[in-house]
Amino acid sequence: MLQPKKTKYRKFQKGRVGGVKMNSLSFGSFGIQSVHCGRLSASVIEATRRVMTRKLKRSGQIWIRVFPDKPVSKKPAEVRMGKGKGSPEFWACSIQQGQILFELDGVSPESAYQAFRLASQKLPVRTQFVVDPLSSFRPNVKSVLNKEKRKDL
Repeated sequence: MLQPKKTKYRKFQKGRVGGVKMNSLSFGSFGIQSVHCGRLSASVIEATRRVMTRKLKRSGQIWIRVFPDKPVSKKPAEVRMGKGKGSPEFWACSIQQGQILFELDGVSPESAYQAFRLASQKLPVRTQFVVDPLSSFRPNVKSVLNKEKRKDL
C-alpha cells in the first residue's frame, strides 16, 4: 500500500475537495483523467494498478500520478460521541476535476484503452481516456467498442 514515510501531523482535517486542475500528459502517450472531484484511497490506487498490469501482461510502463498523503481517521463502531477524534484508518488523496491519475506508454492504443476501461471500473470517480496530442498513436475507439459489443452477443 502507498503511504508517506513521515508526516508532520498524525491526523488531518477533512478539507474540501473541489476545483479544476487541467493536467496534461507528462510521461506516457495515454492517460486516464478524472471528470469529477473525489477522494482515492491507497487500496483503490493499488487495485487499479494491479488490474492494469494484469491486463497488459506486464508490457509497457505505468506511471501513477497520484499519491495518498492524507490520513483518514475513523472512530470504532458503536462508540458514543465525544472523547476525541478517532485513530487514522487509511490513507487517501484528493482528486480534482481534470487531474491525470495514471499514464501508460509502450503498448498499442487498443490495449491501453481496454486497460484503462478496466481501471476506471475500480475508481470511485468518473474518468475519461486521454491521448497525447504529440503521439503518433490515434486509437480507434469505435472499433474497440464494436469488438466489445460483438463479444457480448
